[in-house]
Amino acid sequence: MDGKTRLSDFLQARRSQLRPQDIGVPTYGEQRRVPGLRREELALLAGVSTSYYTRLEQGQSPGASPEVLDAIAGALRLDDSERRYLHDLARAGRRRTRSRRPAPERVPEETRQFLDVLGDVPAIVLGRRNDVLAWNRMGHALFAGHLDFGAPDLPAARRPNMARLVFFDPHVRDLYADWPDKARAVVGNLRLVAAQYPEDAVLHALLGELSAKSAEFASMWADHRVRACAVAPYEMRHPLVGPLTVVQQTMSSGRGPLTVVATTEAGSPSRTALALLAQATGEGAGPGGPASGQTEAGTRRSAGTGGADAVAGAPVRRWAGGPE
Repeated sequence: MDGKTRLSDFLQARRSQLRPQDIGVPTYGEQRRVPGLRREELALLAGVSTSYYTRLEQGQSPGASPEVLDAIAGALRLDDSERRYLHDLARAGRRRTRSRRPAPERVPEETRQFLDVLGDVPAIVLGRRNDVLAWNRMGHALFAGHLDFGAPDLPAARRPNMARLVFFDPHVRDLYADWPDKARAVVGNLRLVAAQYPEDAVLHALLGELSAKSAEFASMWADHRVRACAVAPYEMRHPLVGPLTVVQQTMSSGRGPLTVVATTEAGSPSRTALALLAQATGEGAGPGGPASGQTEAGTRRSAGTGGADAVAGAPVRRWAGGPE
């Protein structure tokens, strides 16, 4: 799908999601044939002609100025992330992009040092396609303790991918009490990244795979919601320490991958749960952890193993100290 088509689809979807009564457009009790705003209503709100907006929505006017795009974003009630997404789509529509396989993503040494000094604060490093590039001991224990600790160091095709895990791995699905909210966050972030990297063949292959294998992903993707994963609270149900509430904060150094840190409120039961998790999965606590390295059980591919092993290519082990 080219940039013009993505721009057209986004504008149509977001226009259909706006109800006239939400933005003060009178309907006078008439029966409307289509949901949402009409093109002429949105054009009026944006201060452009109906014919111009129609051409833009149909992909026939890729040269819209930033000012016009901002006006349309305002009419559509887009937030800052969605506004940036609209501009990214418009830029992609103005140029011919060739699909290419980008250079492998690498974790800067300073990021690895940052993971080390975080100690018992869970942290993982994600590439733009949601590949898990690194994690510290607690990040591994909180988010994917059933995988081998060394899984991020596997070749790119076999390393864990958080989007695949969220949609396909039963362990990770069960971690989130409100799984649909977490799933929508993943989809919204992938949509944002896809507009920023329209030439990334690996990313778009991942999106095709997720759409083909998951009806839930396909439905959420068709909703055209955009979501920047900056700070978000999640209720989690961990198999070792039970329920806890964490705030996932995404940090960027301005270059390279993103670091996601999970924090808890001081003095809360969730902070106690994390402390218990640190004790249960500390160095030497069990096989497969960072102290013992990749054991034979952690690294071999077991015949018939499902879940993350099947979808992410990463070796699977049981949660250290958890149920059989």
